[in-house]
Amino acid sequence: MLFNSYIFLFGFLPAALLIFYGLRRGGLLNASVASLMLASVAFYTYWRPSDTFILIGTIIVNYLVAKYMASSSKNRSKLLLLLGISVNLGLLVYFKYFDFLATNAAAVVGFEYAARHIVMPIGISFFTFTQLAYLVDCYRSRTFEANFITYALFVTVFPHLIAGPIIHHAQMRPQFARLRKYPVDSNLITMGVAIFVVGLAKKVLLADNLVTGANLVFNAADHGAHLSTASAWLGTVAYTLQIYFDFSGYSDMAIGLGLLFGLCLPVNFNSPYKSTSIIDFWRRWHISLSTWLRDYLYIPLGGNRGGEVSRLRNVFITFLLGGLWHGAGWTFVIWGALHGSYVVVNHLLLKRATTASPGRLVVVGKRITVMLLVMIAWVFFRATTVPGAVGILRSMCFVQPGAVIEGLDVSAYFWMPLGGAIALFAPSTQQLARYTSKPVESLKLPGGSLLASLRAGNPALPASPAVAVIGGVLFAAALACIWRPAIFIYFNF
Repeated sequence: MLFNSYIFLFGFLPAALLIFYGLRRGGLLNASVASLMLASVAFYTYWRPSDTFILIGTIIVNYLVAKYMASSSKNRSKLLLLLGISVNLGLLVYFKYFDFLATNAAAVVGFEYAARHIVMPIGISFFTFTQLAYLVDCYRSRTFEANFITYALFVTVFPHLIAGPIIHHAQMRPQFARLRKYPVDSNLITMGVAIFVVGLAKKVLLADNLVTGANLVFNAADHGAHLSTASAWLGTVAYTLQIYFDFSGYSDMAIGLGLLFGLCLPVNFNSPYKSTSIIDFWRRWHISLSTWLRDYLYIPLGGNRGGEVSRLRNVFITFLLGGLWHGAGWTFVIWGALHGSYVVVNHLLLKRATTASPGRLVVVGKRITVMLLVMIAWVFFRATTVPGAVGILRSMCFVQPGAVIEGLDVSAYFWMPLGGAIALFAPSTQQLARYTSKPVESLKLPGGSLLASLRAGNPALPASPAVAVIGGVLFAAALACIWRPAIFIYFNF
């Protein structure tokens, strides 16, 4: 089920909260943690029950591999790690990339391949990366999670399960331990509701209202239409804002839902369209994926060891594979290659940069340049065919009248000015809420002071009538628009 659906908002979520806090009120703190795990499995099962067997199977395999690694010799542990990585990547490759790889391999040797159209389990990229990181961390530290319920909850906890953020065991284990000992700070619940409502409004009122304008243009291009320059730019900007608010909205909703259960998920999105460089962009967009790729791909490849050429090569390979992680298609490969090239050039330019503070015009110029580069890459990310993406870029770069797109209407782009102003100039939700996730430090304080630790003493969102009214209006407006809920873009990965 979708976070932006009536069944989730008025069925699943209230039931999960009622059981969770009902057990806690009765003093059954361990049982409340187990109930959250079962609710998360039920949430996943709702999508496609058959996928649950794959999810549970990977949980059991990874739990056992980590357990035996911790008690084995170093050589045997390494073999077990390789086994665990092989199982996880094998499943991911089969479900996500088999048709893509087989089709291209057959084309190389001149054979025809009938695609099997394998149905990919939803969220497999996210729970696979989460568990791969866990295995590597267990191998490095020679420790593992002994409690199976806690490990299963770490993998499945529903606010992050389908589309991230990619969480780490070291981040979450202390928080699960805390839930077993202390009550949940009521201020966290208040903050969670506020952040969730803002995220819901971003998704429903902004992202979903930009879908039509983006789809009309990209679908026409994928079918070979010659677009006018104006329509190509309108469609590209619409998608640039759609994916921003879609992913930003999801990230806010995930944090908000985590807080409702006393959990602090890592910040995964931090106003990336305000970036002044591509490196800065990737410190703000899908932060948990960027961190994962750095720690578990870039560094094992050699990182910055071996000289400048090796470092830049590793950077490019990391982004290339990061693009492929998003989807099995040449458009995603090109998108990853573009961002890899951007970052390599960015690193080279940094060598020539001066230490003087840039003026305002320079900063504005950098932000415009970053946005143009990101938008060019988004064209390949959204298009389903390479010719379609090239056609859009050609129309964007060379003025031409182009064909009239059936159904294209100015009203499809009504929300673009508001969305652009928010994305480029408004503070992020985390800034408004002064939210920062520091779960380890929070354990140093007694049970009721988690909020103060997380936010370094900053006050919570003011519980004022104005905030309540604004939140109520946003929630009511969102509810009026989710009669036909739209899937999140990142649910496809």
